[in-house]
Amino acid sequence: MDDYEHIDLDESDLDEILSAPMETAERLALLTLEEAYDVLRLLVTVSQEGGPMSRDADRLAKAIAVRIPSEN
Repeated sequence: MDDYEHIDLDESDLDEILSAPMETAERLALLTLEEAYDVLRLLVTVSQEGGPMSRDADRLAKAIAVRIPSEN
């Protein structure tokens, strides 16, 4: 994570990202399936930690999980 120390997102930044126009969401299709699984695992981990971002992480994990095939 050290490579991302320069990124300082607060709740208003997150709200802006989550409400981005569709063209931003369309870019998510460029993730490989492996990358999508990685993002999903990260979001599930964050949601289970119960911190301030856990609710958003849980919501995003569910949104991604329904869009990708099962890993099994």
